[in-house]
Amino acid sequence: MTVIILIAAPEGLRGHLTRWMVEVNAGVFVGTPSRRIRDRLWDLLATRIGDGQAVLVEPATNEQGWTVRTAGKDRWKPVDFDGLILWARSRR
Repeated sequence: MTVIILIAAPEGLRGHLTRWMVEVNAGVFVGTPSRRIRDRLWDLLATRIGDGQAVLVEPATNEQGWTVRTAGKDRWKPVDFDGLILWARSRR
């Protein structure tokens, strides 16, 4: 399963994602796209997110069973601590 969260996304991105995933709440998309589709969707989101934020949670073969990608400004960053993904925010 794949989860994508969009915050303050430009017009059109949410509509584009609904072609491949279900919007279960405003800006929260859930689905099971193939790896190829997921990578293409992420490339599109990462280049068009602008001042917004995007987070993608996808399956992975690690202890947690998932991994995270982030894009956009003022975002939290996933940090790997011995195989455990934790979130860190950059100091200003």
